[in-house]
Amino acid sequence: MPRFVYSPDYWCDVGAHVFRTEKYHLLHEKMIQEGVARPDDFVVPEPATREDLELVHRPDYVRDLFTYRHTARTVRSEMPISRQIVEAFALGAGGTMLACRLAVTERTLSMNLAGGFHHAFPDWAEGFCYINDVAVGVARLRHDGLARKAMVVDCDLHQGNGTAFIFRNEPDVFTFSIHEEMVYPVKQQSDLDIGLPSFCDGDLYLSELRRRLPAALDRHRPEFVLYVAGADPYEEDLLGTLMLDLEDLKTRDEIVLGACVERGIPATAVLAGGYAPRVEDTVQIHYGTVNTLLDLSPRLGPSADA
Repeated sequence: MPRFVYSPDYWCDVGAHVFRTEKYHLLHEKMIQEGVARPDDFVVPEPATREDLELVHRPDYVRDLFTYRHTARTVRSEMPISRQIVEAFALGAGGTMLACRLAVTERTLSMNLAGGFHHAFPDWAEGFCYINDVAVGVARLRHDGLARKAMVVDCDLHQGNGTAFIFRNEPDVFTFSIHEEMVYPVKQQSDLDIGLPSFCDGDLYLSELRRRLPAALDRHRPEFVLYVAGADPYEEDLLGTLMLDLEDLKTRDEIVLGACVERGIPATAVLAGGYAPRVEDTVQIHYGTVNTLLDLSPRLGPSADA
């Protein structure tokens, strides 16, 4: 059984913003309503501490965050800021850390029903992201000796520029990003970048993923994979022009998570972006990821080094 991490306090009031934080509780509710999980199946996280955040972020930036006001470093988030918002981001980072720990220690698949804020840099916010929970989750596992070699598989519409920058000089963390090339952000260099053309369809996307991801896994041989399962490659997304439909996105999840299961690699999924006009479509995409975890997790085999 995969492990799911969730808190109702993931929601925060960001006002009239394209980033819809209600998707967190809507996904939680859908899982219960559809009968794939019971309320007591969800593990509740604690917020990431300042010590956790400073594994990735500079102390002066963390201090800025916890003043709950815009500074030169926090204003680049393109988000409002408040105590509730910062605390929700810290809780989401705690959720990603917990989901990572559960995946590795229990040798399973897991999912944080939040997270994926891959644009935050060590000393500034960016792209709706205050805390890079992706990097924090990996860094905490490594700091605690639970995994040495890790891989971030980022399938959000937008390149995980903050994550690529954070791990740019760390050979034991392989960063893989498949994204639309001609949109935000200014690109950093991942270990493997697949920049797709605008209006790329599902066939091209999935063929590139099938061709490049298994080889990268076999070359790097990670002990853990963090999967950034963004919903924004969707054909109706407001912030991009990739043309994947719901079935394409489900197949994407199956390729990524299936490749991990085939190799006996524990993996954690986080939600990242999703900006469909109908929030129900974004929730449905994330729910597809949930179902893929449920379908695949009983098959997780021995470790990659066994």
